[in-house]
Amino acid sequence: MTTRETKRVRLSPEDRRLQLITLGAEMLADRPLEDISVDDIAKLAGISRGLLFHYFASKQEFHEAIARHVSTEFYVAIMPNRELSLFDMLRDSIERFVDYACENSASYRSALRGPAAATAGLSEYVNQTRAAIADLIISELPLPPVGTELARLTLAVRGWIAFVEETILTWMVEKPISREQLVDLLVESLPALALSPALIAALQD
Repeated sequence: MTTRETKRVRLSPEDRRLQLITLGAEMLADRPLEDISVDDIAKLAGISRGLLFHYFASKQEFHEAIARHVSTEFYVAIMPNRELSLFDMLRDSIERFVDYACENSASYRSALRGPAAATAGLSEYVNQTRAAIADLIISELPLPPVGTELARLTLAVRGWIAFVEETILTWMVEKPISREQLVDLLVESLPALALSPALIAALQD
């Protein structure tokens, strides 16, 4: 959706707050979080600057709401169908990941490589989302690891998430392989990188 100035319309407080946050999230495509202007947002929403602060106590609170919204939207978008088998769940989630990145390419690139990526507020929420994804993957294992094995697996899964992010970014620009081949690559790379042969065998039994 293209950011544009809109006529002032009467919205419920919840809808107005979401509108303002969404307009801010769109701006992450070309500027860091800290440079998102409340004046610009108010103008686009067709409201006064003072009214924006009726919904947010400060500019910092508004920026934090934007960062939280972007991270939460992404996490929800990649949640797999929990009725599937473990490896089918992984494929389903990766397909959702790729689709989300393609459909929201500007904000996706911005969050990982754009000026917004260097903003403390956004990077904190992005890291929290990565940790939540890693926890989700590990929690789905039928025999959750403990101790050193858990630490090793958590580190490997976090590294795999970084690999997924970078691979999708490169693929969106170059498209050297098909979408299906990309999904296969990402799905196959997780057990190869993070899981021990014994655990893979146990999951396949």
